[in-house]
Amino acid sequence: MKKKQENNKVLRHLKARHLTMIAIGGCIGTGLFMASGEAIQQAGPGGALLSYAAIGIMVYFLMTSLGEMATYLPVSGSFSTYASRFVDPSFGFALGWNYWFNWVITVAVDISIAALVISYWEPMNFLPTWGWSLLFFFIIFLLNMLSVKAYGESEYWFAIIKVVTVIVFLAVGVLTIFGILGGEYIGFKNFNIGDAPILGETFSGKFLSVLGVFLIAGFSFQGTELIGITAGESENPQKNIPKAIKQVFWRILIFYILAILVIGLIIPYTSPQLLGADVTQISKSPFTLVFEKAHWAFAAGFMNAVILTSILSAGNSGMYASTRMLYSMGKEGMAYKFLGTTNKYGVPFFSLLITALIVLFFFTIQYFNEKAVDFILAASGLTGFIAWLGIAVSHYRFRLAYKAQKKDMTKLIYKAKWFPFGPIFAFILCLLVIIGQDTQLIFKGIWDWQALLITYMGIPFFFFFYIYHKIKFKTKVIPLKKVDLSNDQVI
Repeated sequence: MKKKQENNKVLRHLKARHLTMIAIGGCIGTGLFMASGEAIQQAGPGGALLSYAAIGIMVYFLMTSLGEMATYLPVSGSFSTYASRFVDPSFGFALGWNYWFNWVITVAVDISIAALVISYWEPMNFLPTWGWSLLFFFIIFLLNMLSVKAYGESEYWFAIIKVVTVIVFLAVGVLTIFGILGGEYIGFKNFNIGDAPILGETFSGKFLSVLGVFLIAGFSFQGTELIGITAGESENPQKNIPKAIKQVFWRILIFYILAILVIGLIIPYTSPQLLGADVTQISKSPFTLVFEKAHWAFAAGFMNAVILTSILSAGNSGMYASTRMLYSMGKEGMAYKFLGTTNKYGVPFFSLLITALIVLFFFTIQYFNEKAVDFILAASGLTGFIAWLGIAVSHYRFRLAYKAQKKDMTKLIYKAKWFPFGPIFAFILCLLVIIGQDTQLIFKGIWDWQALLITYMGIPFFFFFYIYHKIKFKTKVIPLKKVDLSNDQVI
């Protein structure tokens, strides 16, 4: 009987260094390596810096909110559990399934893109793209099969590669700016070319350009919430989570702000080279362009290798996050009970297996029908922002319930700063970014119903789960004095 009970729990094997690097690795990836160039081109270097700084501050408040709840109640699948306990079970149900669906789609897309990226090297084309995709899928599956420690260790080294790349990039960039590499002193001349969109003639032009970059920055920072998912498997969540939050935020913000500053100084924001960069066009990565300015002949090949590891890291994290979310929902009664069990290594095997099969299903659809995948991606497109909204709402309700039940605030191991400003600010900014997903559609009156559906499909998808659960179980928002604040049992 004892053994059976143990097999319903994950194991706390993640160390502080794992948590830190999982969070850093979660948001340093293609968003920085590829999309940063588009951000600078859209809003100018000043507008891009402003946008990334604002989103970075918002993410900080979200992480402190999540940190307060995760140290109080360290569970796997945190967003769903917190929303169910502190707000409304239907809200938690919708958040959990929506977040699971998002990561399943992400893994399916990542293994497809990784196959395209590896085809950059001609000798690697001995396998068809679908063959590489399946190989990457099985590698990710096996890493998640072994144990949480294997996942943590693999993510640690994936993140190390990305962090070292950013540090080398910043060093090379500074040397290039001052003419030590590349042979030409650049200084601030590219930063001040013409009138950047942020300094445009009309207020609407300024607002729309910066709002568009808010969206890019928001997607770039997504992944930091993984620190909440890992709380249930941290060796010492009360100590390690606050430590990871403090380290992660400042490192990420410095990396992003400095990287955008270096790119803006070296490459004119008007340069057509910053347009249209995606992971299949490594030569257009702003990182590649800066390395080439410094006469690094192997820049494109080097960045291709880094971006490949970033994509595999995202797929690895996606498989982990979706598996833990499904496991948590199985424990909470929001999915079949067998999904809330683990094997002797603390791995939720059934949740992993079901998740993997759904990943293969979506990969197959994507492979045979490219149009269908547009709608699948659209359904999950806003999930990250919806999850952030859920964190802000859950924390706000948690703190109000804590006060309403007259609990001792000094007993909180980690307290989010500037409450209630933090969750309110995060909620408003997240809502603004969600509404502004397509500024052409919303603010300029260019109506395209198909584009509107694809852009905002994630919202009705979320409400489908919410309304389904609400009708079936007739749940209500939990009164503050009846919110379950017990933390003696965690999953």
